[in-house]
Amino acid sequence: MRLSNRKKTSVYNFINTVLIMLLAAGTGAYFLEENKFNVLGKESLLLIAVPLLLIVLFYLSGRQIFEYDSEGEALHFRNRNVIPFLQKPLNDEFPKYKLLKFEIINMFFVKRLYISISSKNNGTTLLKYEISYLTRKELADLRFSLNKVTKTNKENRANI
Repeated sequence: MRLSNRKKTSVYNFINTVLIMLLAAGTGAYFLEENKFNVLGKESLLLIAVPLLLIVLFYLSGRQIFEYDSEGEALHFRNRNVIPFLQKPLNDEFPKYKLLKFEIINMFFVKRLYISISSKNNGTTLLKYEISYLTRKELADLRFSLNKVTKTNKENRANI
């Protein structure tokens, strides 16, 4: 199964551009308000604070682009940000039989995927992905696919 929200990259770029333009316009309006008009008083700080808060929320909710591929004998996960230099992209590929368990954490507006895989050195390794920008259907499909792989792995371990 393949899952990707890469087609929404232009939407996320647009949102990013609008937020930066709002911050620039708010900063300009703040300086005009403070130096020339002086109508709002202390509330003029909201002209900068609100766009800044929206930008922080946009980036705190995680990397925007998530790709998953379970076709073949390997699982492939990719997670990257719309702005390439902001965060290092994650790219992991490992055989299906190494998947031990997974967990999807849903906090307010942030969703995370935690994957536990078997490792020669440490026993288990925990991989973390940010999936906040997936739709409910995409999230259900991801959960279904990972459940299928973990169920198959448990059956194969029981037969050994």
